Amino acid sequence: MGIPRRAASILSRVDRARIGTARSAPRLARMSERLRITVIGTGYLGATHAAAMAESGYDVLGVDIDPRKVDALSRGEVPFYEPGLPELLESNVTAGRLRFTTDFAEAAEFGDLHFIGVGTPQHPRTNAADLSQIDAVIGSLAPLLRRPCTVIGKSTVPVGTAERVREQLHALAPAGTDVDLVWNPEFLREGFAVADTLTPDRIVVGLADPAGPGEPPTRDEEVMRRVYAPMIEWGSPFLVMDYATSELVKVSANSFLATKISFINAMAEVCEAAGADVTRLAEAIGYDPRIGSRFLAAGLGFGGGCLPKDIRAFMARAGELGAEDAVAFLREVDQINLRRRAAAVDMAREVLGGNFLGRRICVLGASFKPDSDDVRDSPSLDVAVAMSNAGAEVVVHDPKALANAERVYPHMTYVQDLREALAGAELVVLGTEWREYRDLDPASLDGVVADRHMIDARNALDPAAWRNAGWTYRALGRPTA
Repeated sequence: MGIPRRAASILSRVDRARIGTARSAPRLARMSERLRITVIGTGYLGATHAAAMAESGYDVLGVDIDPRKVDALSRGEVPFYEPGLPELLESNVTAGRLRFTTDFAEAAEFGDLHFIGVGTPQHPRTNAADLSQIDAVIGSLAPLLRRPCTVIGKSTVPVGTAERVREQLHALAPAGTDVDLVWNPEFLREGFAVADTLTPDRIVVGLADPAGPGEPPTRDEEVMRRVYAPMIEWGSPFLVMDYATSELVKVSANSFLATKISFINAMAEVCEAAGADVTRLAEAIGYDPRIGSRFLAAGLGFGGGCLPKDIRAFMARAGELGAEDAVAFLREVDQINLRRRAAAVDMAREVLGGNFLGRRICVLGASFKPDSDDVRDSPSLDVAVAMSNAGAEVVVHDPKALANAERVYPHMTYVQDLREALAGAELVVLGTEWREYRDLDPASLDGVVADRHMIDARNALDPAAWRNAGWTYRALGRPTA
């Protein structure tokens, strides 16, 4: 699979990064035309950013504490599914622009810029973000810094984190080391991460002391303009602001998207009560330019490793700041989203006559969204688990995520072949809208399934086509007739 079209366009429209000569600051003077960059943390964010920076013409060193991950990436192998990334990684490893290590001392000596791309998961005992990985990176890297450099945080963090990390960086770095911190949040969408990195919708740069109107740019702003020169030339907006504002951009954007998704799912609940059709409702209100049609697809709602944990961490941090009431609505956003999963289970129980015990159900999709193998907080997988726990014989199919799903929930049955997974099913539940499910011909399944019952939990199928083929078709927020 090639690089997505939007990302590929930069390779023909923009030359390799053209880094100008430095002016006077020591950190700028050390940066040659071909910057040397480290990316610390080589998970989904870090591996993608490292490959994209290498593709932009820089020498890049990826750093991780997991030797197995480093070995795999050094062979050009991506340990997760992301369209376009394997080709980008392999080509830059082969070209010698990208390599990987577990050695922080090597990273400290190598890098002009050190990007931090480690995870900030939800704390296991609270809704707050767990920042231990960021603290560990600063604790390992800062004491080893001996030359001018810039540390750049990309992880999603609660507001106020950057200022604290900057103090920690300066306290731990050797006396006299010219180093400072920039916060540069990421805006990757799984399935589109290569395009989003090479041709971002916007580049946000948070500085400790940004230049005021009419003032010349600070050296940290100049550093960031240089590293993102290809993206800026492509047309990506470059926005400079203070730390706190930059930290709020990502969580504000995710909270808005989560609210929009939960809004249409709340309308789906009303449509179910009133006998209305949420898909036609969404179409009608989406023509209003103030609203727009994107993220108005009613169904199982959002999941994954970003939106759920980000809005919960946002609520927790707002509470710490005394602004809890300002984001209280996010609790209902979260609850609406979770209720859709329960609604799908209730609909399945109803279709099967009120009892799951011993009934064979095929769930199509384990990942939280198509074009991803990520099963974190997957709505489809949650529905499958709930039905299995209620006594159903659940068979799960997914094009890419079965291995990850089985590691989390080993008690269910996972089948690689789609028709084998569907064989003998009394009910089929579409939980993740992969294209191969959207393109299914219902007539071709005659003699494969035991009963022709479909629950379209993503409103992704053509009801008429399935009903005309003799299926009972149900969907969240739509009439049953």
